[in-house]
Amino acid sequence: MDGADLAYLRTADGAAAVAAADRLALTDASLLSDVAAVRGVAGPHAPAVIEQVRARRRAAGKFGDVSDIGAWLLTDEAVQQATPSAVAEHRARRLAWLSVHDVTCSIGAELRALVQVCPRVVGSDLDPLRARMAAHNVPRALVYVADALTPTSTADVVIADPARRAGGRRIVDPEQMSPALSALREAYSGRSLAVKTAPGIDYAGLRSAATDPFRGEVEIVSLDGGVREACLWSGPVAVPGLTRATVLRAGGGGYEVFSSDAHDVDAEPAGKYLIEPDGAVIRAGLVRHYAARHGLWQLDPHIAYLTGDAVPEGERGFEILDVAKFSEKALRAELRRRDVGSVEILTRGAGVDPDVLRKRLKLQGTQPMTVVITRIGREVTAFLTRPTR
Repeated sequence: MDGADLAYLRTADGAAAVAAADRLALTDASLLSDVAAVRGVAGPHAPAVIEQVRARRRAAGKFGDVSDIGAWLLTDEAVQQATPSAVAEHRARRLAWLSVHDVTCSIGAELRALVQVCPRVVGSDLDPLRARMAAHNVPRALVYVADALTPTSTADVVIADPARRAGGRRIVDPEQMSPALSALREAYSGRSLAVKTAPGIDYAGLRSAATDPFRGEVEIVSLDGGVREACLWSGPVAVPGLTRATVLRAGGGGYEVFSSDAHDVDAEPAGKYLIEPDGAVIRAGLVRHYAARHGLWQLDPHIAYLTGDAVPEGERGFEILDVAKFSEKALRAELRRRDVGSVEILTRGAGVDPDVLRKRLKLQGTQPMTVVITRIGREVTAFLTRPTR
């Protein structure tokens, strides 16, 4: 998409072409005939019109309540990279009543949440096309073209979401992001700064770095069970040295766990249930903190599975039916005795490939079962379980 396409999409003819294209399937099977139909309406702008429709359909699954998205200008790539609404809204709530500048605003997904609660919102992007889209999409924000590393506002808080993909690969090293973490920290030294990074970032290494260690706050965020990002907070808005796990759910609810919480939990024999904490809790290294909050305990100090006699409200647990030292032969025999035909296999620290094991079991029964295989001490143990939901 180029500037001419964008200008066309903002006209009445462009809007009509998008509406007409939205009535088409635009699937892989129908695309050839659909493109011809759209070209008859939009001429040379047909590819941009089709991309617009496909991007809006993708956005519907990412932005939740999309009542205000129908007229947005988008690109498919920008939608894929955009922050989900639930995550952006969570961050905006933390920044309510502060002025905020998103220096990598792209199409405006973060701005959309910020303008609901912040008195002054500024967005900028190095890409003129995306900046124009953001200005159209979020008219309540001031949007312009600028380099993220050049401070251009006096906002209370600066948000940056550096590019974390190159050649189709995810980038975990913060110095390989564009712009690099160190460059952002230098550009906004002394100011409140939130930098979104890959969830797999080595934040412990950042904190222990010999040169310019990170002394701010690390927030690991998940949405509906998937870990989405690690947000590095620094400056006055951060709690120095804190690690926070934020668990969000698109339908509402969720919770936070903090490294400052109590975490005096021992490893003990299994209770009635097994519980696997949310990925954000695990990634943040707060398994024991979560366990202490809910009266759970560990099976092994180095394994994330927890156990207890009750499952925390709203969480999925596994009722333990039987437990034994892991042996493929013994497991196969026991599952066949129980008439098991479909099996979910969960593993941690056991060196077992669930897909390979499932094929080797060759089950033909009628009952479902969840098998949890994990290392406890020096032994690998298998739990036969039934999910609580």
